[in-house]
Amino acid sequence: MIFATLNNDTPDGELLVVNKARSRAVRAGSIAPTLQSALDRWDAVMPVLRELSDKLERNEVSDDFEIDLSALMAPLPRSYAYFDAGCYPHHLIPIRAARGAKIPEDFYEKPLMYEGCSAPIAGPKEPLRLLKDDEWGVDIEAEVAAVLGDVPAGVKREDAARYIRLLVLYNDTSLRQLTAPELGRGFGFLQSKPMSSMGPFAITPDEAGELWNGEFLGGRYLLHVRGEVIGDLDPGKDNIFTWPDLIVHAAKTRPLIAGTLMAAGTLGNEDRRHGCGCLAELRSREQLTEGSARTPFLKFGDSFRLELLDRDGQSVFGAIDQRLEQLPEPKHEHA
Repeated sequence: MIFATLNNDTPDGELLVVNKARSRAVRAGSIAPTLQSALDRWDAVMPVLRELSDKLERNEVSDDFEIDLSALMAPLPRSYAYFDAGCYPHHLIPIRAARGAKIPEDFYEKPLMYEGCSAPIAGPKEPLRLLKDDEWGVDIEAEVAAVLGDVPAGVKREDAARYIRLLVLYNDTSLRQLTAPELGRGFGFLQSKPMSSMGPFAITPDEAGELWNGEFLGGRYLLHVRGEVIGDLDPGKDNIFTWPDLIVHAAKTRPLIAGTLMAAGTLGNEDRRHGCGCLAELRSREQLTEGSARTPFLKFGDSFRLELLDRDGQSVFGAIDQRLEQLPEPKHEHA
């Protein structure tokens, strides 16, 4: 099944069921008003939502409508938690090498993971708004993420995949000039990880067809920055962990709540012809091979586009198609 969220001027929007062509939708609010409410009652509402989806596919609903991507929010505009991991060594190794650092000795044994900004999440056509650009080093990161159901603490790896409810396209925004000072203090990311963005459609794993192997996702992931392709990557290649590994790692000491986002990290393939999944990696490779980084980070007005295609060239999640814009300084109201 395919879901989207219509902007209805509420923080969580209204749940839509979308047809396989990703062109038409029907409101599902009478079944589950939001995607989070569907995740909270997954087993109870899924049969009813699937029936609605089948009727939409057969043109048996009278109130369906053509999708306007600009009217869509992120499918899950507010998540209870967002975890991001490092599954791609060929992304991380050059970035660390450029600053004279190495990956941890146990990198291939257990995932690197942090808990980042889970709300708000920008919609696919919504501008990405930040207060500054040059001082912060604005970067985007091409990622895919799983949306989880309720996961018990201490879940076993052989059981972990059954808690994957949906898959989404994700941009993990990073402020590179703020990263090193934060990490240098020894307490992880915070200011360097602002709000990010999500593709328009969330899909159940079966909708990915042959791209889904039961644990992870493949495909052709294109990353455009300022109109140029900097990445043409396959998320199903060169990853050292899959979603069950990540779920087990995150749930070792705590349960995970339905609606938790589990991202697999910025893409990076061993074959350098596939390019890069973010500007930081591109700049690091320039520094290592040319002596200096020449590609700038994002400036206000710059555009970027992320999209995953299937083997036939069809968009799986729709595209994240955004511009970086300046957020106005907050106004201080006096009592």
